[in-house]
Amino acid sequence: MNVARSAALFALAALFEIGGAWLVWQGLREHRGLIWVGAGVVALGLYGVVATLQTSGDFGRVLAAYGGVFVAGSLAWAMVADGYRPDRFDIAGALVCLVGMAVIMYAPRGG
Repeated sequence: MNVARSAALFALAALFEIGGAWLVWQGLREHRGLIWVGAGVVALGLYGVVATLQTSGDFGRVLAAYGGVFVAGSLAWAMVADGYRPDRFDIAGALVCLVGMAVIMYAPRGG
């Protein structure tokens, strides 16, 4: 798979999963209502669909690699949506996760 296409799919999956979870949070914890919760459930379902578009047939590998994207994406979402300011350890941790994602997903494999 083209690395750029794969990375774009990971970014889209993060948008749906993190956005969906945020919508559910807003609907329930911030009392914005069931429409927010329903929109979140739809977004979470779309996350599952997008994950299947990766060409790797290894579910565990795709989801493990996506975990790194989720960590970095969650911090980015918090910055944009909630005004969160990550410290240097948040940033370092997210970078470590993204390097791990790249090793898991894109390392050359023999055979």
